[in-house]
Parts: sequence; C-alpha cells; structure tokens
Amino acid sequence: MSASPDTATFNGEDLNFDDFQLEDFDTPTIAEPLVMPERDLSFFKKIPVTVTLEVASKEIALGDLMKAGEGSVIELDKLNGEPLDVKVNGSLMGHAEVVVVNDKYGLRLIDVLDSALAGVTQ
Repeated sequence: MSASPDTATFNGEDLNFDDFQLEDFDTPTIAEPLVMPERDLSFFKKIPVTVTLEVASKEIALGDLMKAGEGSVIELDKLNGEPLDVKVNGSLMGHAEVVVVNDKYGLRLIDVLDSALAGVTQ
C-alpha cells in the first residue's frame, strides 16, 4: 500500500474568516436570575449547639507540662479582667464576662462578632 499523491494538506492561507457567520456571538444573552421562594428556617433554631466560655490558653512544651505537679502554676495568655472568648461549636462567636446566676456560672455577652451572624436569618 502506497500513499496516494492526491492527499490534501491544510494551507492556512486558504482560510478566510470572512466566510464565518459570527453575528450570534456579538450579543451575549443574560439568563434571568433564578428566584428562590423564601424558606421557613425556624427548624434550624431547634438544633443544639455547644457554647463554651474559654478563659485563656497557653502553648507549652510537653516536657514542661510533664514537670508540672500538684500546686504548679501555669501562666495563661489573658490578663485579669480581660473579656473571655465565647465559642459556639469551637468557632469564635464573641466575648463575654463571667456572672453568677442562682449559684451557677453564666456569661454576659460584651460583643458578638459580625462574622458569627453572617448569613443567619431571623
């Protein structure tokens, strides 16, 4: 089997872009925005979450922690009187101070971060 001498080859000079019909591509069409019906989100208000009041923390070497014993003091990273971190399921929600209500600890919110409420519908 031998190659046919009549094999056509592509020649870029023979390509004429004026022959193409490109009118349809000049005006982009914009789809209508999809309107979603408002949903009742009251269901989410019943989902339990864990609220934690974090006093302070400190990163120390394991060797130093192993030396600690009864009566040892580990200095933490917050000052006395400084607002404490309020976390919801581990994410920072805001800051609070400790209060006592009916012989139980409680917290009084000082501020709530805007990012903690982003996307929440009332």
